[in-house]
Amino acid sequence: MSAAHILVVDDEPDIRNLVQEILVDEGYDVSVAEDAATARNARRAHRPDLILLDIWMPDVDGITLLKEWQEEGSLTAPVIMMSGHGTVETAVEATRLGAYDFIEKPLSLAKLLLTIERALEADKLQRENTDMREHLRPVAEPMGKSDLMQKLREQIQRIAQHDTWVLFTGEQGSGKHQCARYLHAKSPRSNGPFIEVGVASMSSEQSAVELFGTEVGGRVHYGRLEQANAGVLFLDDIADMDLDTQGKLASALESGSFLRIGGKESVEIDVRVIASTRHDLQQRVKNGEFRDDLYYQLNVVPLRIAPLREHSEDISELLNALIDQFVTQDHLPYRSFTVAAQNRLRNYTWPGNIRELQNLVQRALIIGGSESVELDEIEAMLGEEKAQAGTTTLMAPVFDLPLREAREAFEKAYLEHRLQEAGGSVGKVAKLAEMERTHLYRKLRALGIDPKKVGSGDSGQ
Repeated sequence: MSAAHILVVDDEPDIRNLVQEILVDEGYDVSVAEDAATARNARRAHRPDLILLDIWMPDVDGITLLKEWQEEGSLTAPVIMMSGHGTVETAVEATRLGAYDFIEKPLSLAKLLLTIERALEADKLQRENTDMREHLRPVAEPMGKSDLMQKLREQIQRIAQHDTWVLFTGEQGSGKHQCARYLHAKSPRSNGPFIEVGVASMSSEQSAVELFGTEVGGRVHYGRLEQANAGVLFLDDIADMDLDTQGKLASALESGSFLRIGGKESVEIDVRVIASTRHDLQQRVKNGEFRDDLYYQLNVVPLRIAPLREHSEDISELLNALIDQFVTQDHLPYRSFTVAAQNRLRNYTWPGNIRELQNLVQRALIIGGSESVELDEIEAMLGEEKAQAGTTTLMAPVFDLPLREAREAFEKAYLEHRLQEAGGSVGKVAKLAEMERTHLYRKLRALGIDPKKVGSGDSGQ
C-alpha cells in the first residue's frame, strides 16, 4: 500500500529540503514546491494526503492559496500552515479557511512530526465517520453460523490478503456492499480509503466526471478514482455503467493512470477495485452491453453472495443483531421475536433479502407496543408486503433497468396485458389505451408484439 503523500510548500530551500529529507526518512512520500505556481502544479499532478504550507512566499501568499483551494469546493487534505512571522490574526484566518494547525518557525521537528501524524489520523477518522453516517451497516461482518456463511467469511478473509480484484454477484439486498467493506477491513489496505461509486445512480454524463474528476482553468476536482488512491474503489452496480465510461475505466485500470476530464497530464493511481452486480455480466458481454476487456479485468476473483432464503437458519442471529443495532443507534424500544414469529420468518422466501429483513425489524420496533413480536404481527406485516408486491408484479422486473429500457418493458407488458383482455383486438386496445390505432400498430411493431399470438394466449414467453 502507498505511503501518505505530503506536499511541502516553502520558498526557503534549506527548510524545504530538510523537511523533505526528514519526512522521507519517516516513510512518507514527499513532493516539494517553492512557490504558489509550483504548488498548484504539484497538487494537480498528484493528490496530496497532507499539505505543509508556508505563509510568506514571493508570488502568492499561503493564506491566499489556501483560500483558493477552499473555494474550489472543500479542502481535499489537511493543511498545516508554517510561518516565522505569524500573528494571531493570521492564525485565526488560516483556521477559518480550514487549516488543521499553525506551526511557528523555527520548526520543532518533533512537534512537526507529531502534528502531521495527528492531522493524518484526524482526517482518517473524519472520513470514517462520514462514511459510517452515509453507509450505515447492520453488522460489522457478514453474519450467520450456517456453513454457507462461515465459508463466505473464510473466503473473504483469504481473498483480502491478496491485492486481486473481486467481483461480488448476488441478488439485490443480499449484502454485497457489506461484504465489500468486510473485505477491505481485513486487507492490508484497511488504513486506506474505501471510496464507493453508486453506478446506477449516475447518468452517463455524470459517471465520467465522478470517476475521473475534472481540470478546468487550473482548478482541479478530484474524482473517485483518485480519491481511492492507496485504498479501494468499490463500483456498486457496475453493469449499469455506460459503454463509453467503461472504455475509459478499462484503459485506466490497464495502464494504472488516466487523464482528468479537461486535463493534459496523466495521473498515476494505485487502487484495488471491488465491483458488484446483480446481473449476469457474462450475458451482457454477449449482448454487447458490457465490454469484455473490463469484464475480465474485474472478474479476477468472482464471489457469489447467496440470497437469504439459502441460509434461513441464520434468521435468529440476524434478528438479534438488527435489534441491537436499532436499539443502540436509533434508540428504538427493545422487542424480542417469539419462537413462532422466528419460525415464520425462517420459512419466508425473502425476495428483498437482508435489506427486507432489516426493514421488517425496524418497522416492528417502531410500531409495536408489546414487549414481544408475535406471529400474528409478523403475518400482518408479511401480508402487507405481499399485497404491495401484488400491485407491482408487472413493474418489478423493470426496476433494475435504465429508464429507456424500463419504459419499453412496461409498455410491452401493458399492451400485451390489454391485448389479452381484448382477445387480440387492436381496435379495443386502442380505445382502452386511448391511443390512435395507427400509432398503436407502429408501437406494437416496434416492441415486437404480435396481436394474434398475444390474444390467443401465446406471447412467445
